[in-house]
Amino acid sequence: MLEEHLVLPFATKVLGLTVMVVGVEMRGDRCISAICVHGRHRQALPLSDLPLPSPRPQGAEWIAAYKQWLG
Repeated sequence: MLEEHLVLPFATKVLGLTVMVVGVEMRGDRCISAICVHGRHRQALPLSDLPLPSPRPQGAEWIAAYKQWLG
């Protein structure tokens, strides 16, 4: 559902760097990762740990629902 409703790409800050979130993917049982790009570097980060920008991207309510489902 995230891939269908979350508008990508969007920019956010991770450890003080602006990164572009270009995708999401399943990793393991309950883990969804955000695929982040900064220059030539690419890193998968747990979606539950991803800081969201303000204003939030369209579809961010699906990230909130995922975080709530994780508990």
